[in-house]
Amino acid sequence: MKIGIIGAGQIGGTLTRRFTELGHEVSVANSRGPQTLTALAHETGAKAASVTDAVRGAELVVVTIPMKNVAQLPRDLLKGAAKNVVVVDTNNYYPQQRDGRIAGIEDGLTESQYVAQQLGHTVVKAFNNIYARHLLELGKAAGAPGRIALPVAGDDEKAKAVVMRLVNDLGFDAVDAGTLDESWRQQPGTPVYTADRNAEGVRKALAQATKGRTVQWRATESSPGTFAQPA
Repeated sequence: MKIGIIGAGQIGGTLTRRFTELGHEVSVANSRGPQTLTALAHETGAKAASVTDAVRGAELVVVTIPMKNVAQLPRDLLKGAAKNVVVVDTNNYYPQQRDGRIAGIEDGLTESQYVAQQLGHTVVKAFNNIYARHLLELGKAAGAPGRIALPVAGDDEKAKAVVMRLVNDLGFDAVDAGTLDESWRQQPGTPVYTADRNAEGVRKALAQATKGRTVQWRATESSPGTFAQPA
């Protein structure tokens, strides 16, 4: 599969490594330009590219950048992508720590509904609730004891099925987490977030989630601060 990854941070870099290991053709981009990605490209065999070039012809595009930067992506970002491109959103909203106030999310959109709105294309929510190192190192064969499960939410069932197969290929069980309207169940602060549960545990955690952001996950008048000193 031809995959374009927008963002080369912890999750973006990890997915670049894992997808190339599986034999996918990966192009990766960041906000600083392809010249800053030569080491990652050399390590993995991925192509370092501009944001526009990374999605050209891509059958799957992963958007994995700070939520505050999503609105700065080109409005026609997906114009050159393959027909019926699947878009994966791994992003989390950290208003007090990094992103500041994003009105649409504060007013009730789920994180992925906001991303879909900015891109003008539906997305599949995945890979947002697991630590990057665990995603890199803890995958196991199907049926192995202690296999971690990951929730996958989306409105397009075909697109969601593609992502769920990739989750399985990476060594994790995929749990259908419903639609984007329900994707708040896997956002920061919920029972499934960074919990490394098995499939049954993920289903229980999703069911136990309560809607509405708690105080620590909502912007304040002084947001943002830092992860060390949230504001």
